[in-house]
Parts: sequence; structure tokens; C-alpha cells
Amino acid sequence: MAEISRLPGPAAHQWVWQQHGSCRRLSPDAFFHPEGERGSARVSRATAAKRVCDDCPVLTQCRIHALSAREPYGIWGGLTEEERAAALAGRADIPA
Repeated sequence: MAEISRLPGPAAHQWVWQQHGSCRRLSPDAFFHPEGERGSARVSRATAAKRVCDDCPVLTQCRIHALSAREPYGIWGGLTEEERAAALAGRADIPA
């Protein structure tokens, strides 16, 4: 579960960036793996989701949100759960 104490408050202006995300035109299933998804199926889904993020106009805001809220699941800002965890632990740089 996301760390809700780190989420911005209910004021709409703090969330308006989400309305401009390239992901809004797709099903959330493209960004969140189903239970038990492993191997090449998971890599393929994650790669396709990351391609959507590549040209997203709110990529930076999405990454900031995902890292500060410690979003535990899904592709956020072009980063997988594992990439976010490694970046937060200082084990990896955040890809440009």
C-alpha cells in the first residue's frame, strides 16, 4: 500500500498533473501486473507501459509522486516497482 502520509492533500491543484498523463488513454491493466505474472509476460507488459511513459508530458511529476509516496505497485513515471525500490535504497540511478 502507498504511504498515504506522504500523499498531497485533497486539493485538486495537487493532482491536476494526472489529467495530462499519457496513461489516461489506456487501461490500468497495462501498468499493473496481474497476480502471478512472471517472466517474459511481465517484462513485455512492463516494456510496453514504459514506452507510453517515454513521451509523457508529466513524466517528471509522476516519478516525483511515485518515489515520494513510495508507490508499491505498477509502472509509475516509467519505473517498475523494482527500479523504484533500488533508486530509493540508493542501489541504482533513476534512468533519464
